[in-house]
Amino acid sequence: MTTQAKPDDRAERSFPKPEFTDAEAGALEFPSSDSRSFNYFTPRRMRATTYEDVTYDVQPDPERYLTQGWIYGFAKGPGGYPLDWTSLRSSDWHRFRDPNGEWEQTIYRNNANVVRQIQQNLADAKLAEAYAAWPPAWVRFVERNLGAWMHAEHGLGMHVFMAAQRSAPTNMINNAIAVNTMHKLRFAQDLALYNLDLSESGIGFDGSVHREVWQEDPVWQSVRRNVELLTTVEDWAEALFATGIVYESLVGELFRSQLVMQIAARNGDYVTPSLVGTGEQDHVRDLSYTRELFLLLVRDEQHGARNREVLGEWLDRWIPVSLRAARDLQPIWSQPQEKAISFTDSLTAARDGLRSLLADLDLTEPKELSQ
Repeated sequence: MTTQAKPDDRAERSFPKPEFTDAEAGALEFPSSDSRSFNYFTPRRMRATTYEDVTYDVQPDPERYLTQGWIYGFAKGPGGYPLDWTSLRSSDWHRFRDPNGEWEQTIYRNNANVVRQIQQNLADAKLAEAYAAWPPAWVRFVERNLGAWMHAEHGLGMHVFMAAQRSAPTNMINNAIAVNTMHKLRFAQDLALYNLDLSESGIGFDGSVHREVWQEDPVWQSVRRNVELLTTVEDWAEALFATGIVYESLVGELFRSQLVMQIAARNGDYVTPSLVGTGEQDHVRDLSYTRELFLLLVRDEQHGARNREVLGEWLDRWIPVSLRAARDLQPIWSQPQEKAISFTDSLTAARDGLRSLLADLDLTEPKELSQ
């Protein structure tokens, strides 16, 4: 017969005692320990937006949080994102917010909407046999000039904006430039697919001549030179300024808005403006963040005067290049059968747009712009 142990006969049980080492969560006290805002940054408005929550400070910075310097670096250079990758200076690079509020969801959503719109327009054009009504002169204009423009858009996206988006010192700036990159590459792809559609439309469209035009046609060589020179700029802010402010105002808007969008409908083409219009809308959004960034830099309390001086030097360097590119495009204004605007009026509108933009940025208008 088995006997049960009495309660008093059981061995005494022991439990480990907690030892506090100040390594446990919540042990360290810091300036915002008692804060209930759950944010490590100050939102622009009363509450942080989703854009700020998922973008702000994703890229770390030793000046803010990393106490031991950058967590990675280059073999023969400084770590992380050196501030001397641009000649411009800021008392706080983290002040920049993209006015478009672009983050991952908006990038996919907006570009998907654009692609669906273009695909639907092209499908409708095929069903309606819209291209059959194009005058031969307009067919030649589109195959040569819109095809050449595809190279400009792709070159800027792949070799200017893509390079610049790696070099800026904060994730907020890099993110905005990365979206600019995707806009350029998507628009170039849209033009390439459009070129293929027109090649198969039965209107005698030569879908291969664009390469010859871009490489050899004298009308396009100054634009090509402008784009290729922009790809060689090492200063990320100069590349952004020379492209987004100068080139886009004097060459981009001149071709897209002041020419194609003005005369396409008069030549029986209601398809091309719907495509080129998406590129113009991209530019409007991209110009919004570009203007916001340089406005912060020229009005910086500590470095504003110096930044305006540097930007003035960049204007003197790049305005003559883009003005020459714009002027050399003049012959294509006479190629379409129906014309709605003269080259002189188009160039004047482009220059006035740049003048207005420079005035907004508190920059002095260079004398080259009025010559």
